[in-house]
Amino acid sequence: MTVDAAAEPAERSGEPPRRPVRGFWRPWMGPAAVLAGFAVAASAVLATDPTDNAGPTTCLFKMITGFDCPGCGGTRAFYHTLTLDFPEAARNHALALFAAPFLVWLFVQWAVPRLMPKVRWRLPRLHLTPRIVVGFFAVWAVYWVLRNLPFAPFTLLYV
Repeated sequence: MTVDAAAEPAERSGEPPRRPVRGFWRPWMGPAAVLAGFAVAASAVLATDPTDNAGPTTCLFKMITGFDCPGCGGTRAFYHTLTLDFPEAARNHALALFAAPFLVWLFVQWAVPRLMPKVRWRLPRLHLTPRIVVGFFAVWAVYWVLRNLPFAPFTLLYV
């Protein structure tokens, strides 16, 4: 094939005309995939009931160190949140319960434009600056250390 033949339109070269190829991915698939993953995780947590204390811990950090990890109690808090037992969810992991509404809001503000692109109104944006994210993780680190202290009043944070 010569350089001139490559520059010829597809109709003259005997090949069928090329149609623009759209990918498989559609804008609504991202939110649908996140919702499907959430549904699977919620179903698994509800089916297994992590609050029954049956069997040894599955947390590698706790098995190695004996201390609660930063996320310890998160699955139980998620279970209690799903069953609408918010006081018990806060007792298991207060920061996870605190973060849940913000995560839901972030998902909704991300998903609405993808699910309904013709809608003109937009939700108020929650801007997570690096300072806010670092501040949240610093509070989480302090909470983690405090809940591992073996004396009162910090033993109330232990689950």
